[in-house]
Amino acid sequence: MEQITSTDIVLQILVSVGIIVMAAKYIGTLSKKIGFPQVAGMIIAGLLLRFLPLFKNFGSNPDGTLLGESERFISYLAEIGVILIMFSAGLGTNLKSLMKSGPKATIIALCGVLVPLIMGTIMSLCFWGFDAWGTPKFYKAMFIGTILTATSVSISVAALKELGKLKSDLGQTIVSAAIIDDVFGIIALTIVLGISSGKGGIAEILIKTVLFFIAAIITGYIIFRVFKWYDRRHPHSRRIPIYGLGIALIFAYAAEKFFGIADITGAYIAGVVFCSLTDAPYMEQKIDINSYMIFSPIFFASIGLKTDLSGMNMSLLWFSIAFVIVGCLSKIIGCGGVSRLMGYSWKDSYKIGLGMMVRGEVALIVAQKGLSVGIVESQYFAPVILLIIVSSMIVPILMKKAFSGEQ
Repeated sequence: MEQITSTDIVLQILVSVGIIVMAAKYIGTLSKKIGFPQVAGMIIAGLLLRFLPLFKNFGSNPDGTLLGESERFISYLAEIGVILIMFSAGLGTNLKSLMKSGPKATIIALCGVLVPLIMGTIMSLCFWGFDAWGTPKFYKAMFIGTILTATSVSISVAALKELGKLKSDLGQTIVSAAIIDDVFGIIALTIVLGISSGKGGIAEILIKTVLFFIAAIITGYIIFRVFKWYDRRHPHSRRIPIYGLGIALIFAYAAEKFFGIADITGAYIAGVVFCSLTDAPYMEQKIDINSYMIFSPIFFASIGLKTDLSGMNMSLLWFSIAFVIVGCLSKIIGCGGVSRLMGYSWKDSYKIGLGMMVRGEVALIVAQKGLSVGIVESQYFAPVILLIIVSSMIVPILMKKAFSGEQ
């Protein structure tokens, strides 16, 4: 067997990363032009790359082989990509709007997490059998439900903007509920990962989660005051996003290492710490450049590369169809149902449910986290990708019909 040198590994990494970045950006841009989410295009690029000899065994190579070493490096870049995406999402959070959104948006978001979690878990158990609490099969089903809790409001915001309803009370309710939904979804992910990985019972995980948020609030406030002071003296300094990124990486490390919380939760909270700075948009812009150039394309394309379609059979196909149906209906039932109970009309409740129905990169990040800790297999990326594509296509159409005839 020919010995693999460090030079061979570096060359393999260079060509692999170069092909992945170009393919992901090209197909992602093409996807956007024909009305599909750019994220979906990047994933499809990864799926197509599996047909190249260079990547055909991606995901099945042990360490020590040339492709295996390249694969490990790409996985590391993808992990950093996830952290950058979540940090950027935190930076883009409107904290004032979040604080002022009131109990209605909070209750809508809470039901938008609980109902998909419950319905997704039950749906999965219908396929796999109703095992008792504490079994691997039950945790796997619960994780499938957790994937369904994610909301990507970007498509809904674009549709509301086009319809001139973004600034309306209903539009603001949808946007605020979607932001809070992400926070609750991250908490749900933290709890489910903690329980399924054997890091403690529900009470212990909740205590760790509460302790993390207390520590994050105290530390975050001190960091915020320091950055605010620095920002006033050095506005638009390139050091601010660099230091901010460093803090985000440390938050991600501390969350997982000391509290057993998902690293992406730490990155998201770090973004929220900085979101009220005057230069927060500047920070977000600089972080997005790094993410846009290399890390995000590699992350989303790697999902396509890791998606195992060879295991697709009638059982998985029916599961995918059920996953999409439950994923769409659970948001309408959860968010729309509680909106009706709070006094919204049936039509407005339906609009709120539609606005919360789109899934995007957060669902993929949750699925990726499940794969990395061994809760779900790579074949279950296929239903998630299908849900993202279907929901992204039908929500703008349904919202346009729902708002038709209104001034």
